Amino acid sequence: MRDFKKYDVWRLSHQLTLDIYKFSTNFPNSELYGLSAQIRRAAFSIPTNISEGCGRDSDSEFNRFLTIALGSASETEYLILLSKDLNYIDTSVSEKLHSDINTIKMKIYSLKQKLN
Repeated sequence: MRDFKKYDVWRLSHQLTLDIYKFSTNFPNSELYGLSAQIRRAAFSIPTNISEGCGRDSDSEFNRFLTIALGSASETEYLILLSKDLNYIDTSVSEKLHSDINTIKMKIYSLKQKLN
């Protein structure tokens, strides 16, 4: 069994989730059950799926959960873009989050390649 906390990609995605929770508290109240909830779900799905995959029995199962995490990372990337376009976050925050999410996506992809 793998320890998910030892993976750099898990730590980065956990920090991204904390960052998204922090900035999404400033979204309009009308987004409480909309964009705010959706971007949080997408973000925490990344480290959650990495964690769950670490608890599986085989590399192929771990790889499958990494694929799901990669999909959640792409969803999060879009929701960051949408948040910026709706003026819920400013450009500097958006750029940092996009940089973070792209690093996470590259690390997930690299880890998947190692498992094949």
